[in-house]
Amino acid sequence: MTMSQAMTMDAETPAATPSPAPAAPGVTAPAAAASATTAGPGDEASATPAADAPHGWTRICRVDDLLVERGAAALVDGHQIALFRTYDGRLFATDQIDPFSGAAVLSRGIVGDRAGVPTVASPMYKQVFDLRTGQCLDTQGKEPLSVRVHPVAVTDGVVFVKLAPAADAAGAGKDPR
Repeated sequence: MTMSQAMTMDAETPAATPSPAPAAPGVTAPAAAASATTAGPGDEASATPAADAPHGWTRICRVDDLLVERGAAALVDGHQIALFRTYDGRLFATDQIDPFSGAAVLSRGIVGDRAGVPTVASPMYKQVFDLRTGQCLDTQGKEPLSVRVHPVAVTDGVVFVKLAPAADAAGAGKDPR
């Protein structure tokens, strides 16, 4: 699967400019390129839309600021997200809130894969989520819930995220109790 397949883009996404970062081959991305608000692994960064970023896209950090197989948290328009860089350089964004516990911990989860499917295991109750779809792959005997995923784009080594509509994840936002 290519990076553009892993990240759903919409009609508002402008054409990409080539990025020197290895994480960006084939990605359609915002055309804006400027310095980024950085978020270290496990740290939260408050990201705000840049004046030159396309509508709905928020500059988060540089690709190089993200450690491989580690999560980073960011605050986008008052919404907590978790950003992940997999071993093969792909980038994924999900909600930071674990739908089973209600805790803001997913960026601290264990990043891995199941048969080539990129995943994160929640540090709370150990449910495993598909980073591409947000679907829970291991419910640990509980009602299946999903985590919302957000489109990610890279332009000139800068990571952008666009918040997905709340209806994108079945069970996302539900009271976990």
